[in-house]
Amino acid sequence: MTLLDKILNHNDEFVSTEQYVKFQTTKFPNKKVVILSCMDTRLIELLPSAMNIKNGDAKIIKNAGAIISHPFGSVMRSILVALYELQADEVMIVGHHGCGMAGLESKSVLEKAATRGVDMQQIRDLEFLGIDVTSFLKGFDKVEDSVRHSVEMVNKHPLLPNDVPVHGLVIHPETGKLDLIIDGYKK
Repeated sequence: MTLLDKILNHNDEFVSTEQYVKFQTTKFPNKKVVILSCMDTRLIELLPSAMNIKNGDAKIIKNAGAIISHPFGSVMRSILVALYELQADEVMIVGHHGCGMAGLESKSVLEKAATRGVDMQQIRDLEFLGIDVTSFLKGFDKVEDSVRHSVEMVNKHPLLPNDVPVHGLVIHPETGKLDLIIDGYKK
């Protein structure tokens, strides 16, 4: 049985036994916050528990490294939609220690891509067209600096209202302890 089959079989039981009822809420976050965090598997339950976030409390966006890499990319759009259309009032960027993006070099990713059959000539062609694949795939050196960069990206966005606090935090994936990097109330 494939992973997809297992998931669909579980889902049939989940729906038929109405296990979804305990998760029902509105699309508006109760705590009026949008959180960008890393997709690290250790944070799936730890981060909400460490922050006292329950189902329905927050809009949570996840990506590799909790990084906002482009001011007009999908992450920033999601933050703005949460603020303007879904009643969020605050933004929290939460990185974590031991992140897979820490120290990541594009060379490693590209070597693995080539091993899996990706045509490297297409990658070189992209670079010729001005797309910097090397920067796109590069991680960061210090998680605190990465969080600061993402907070700054949000704070400097021309569509961000002046009254929105943007906080930066780093979580310890072993303990759930949060370190405050930027207090968005102190702009």
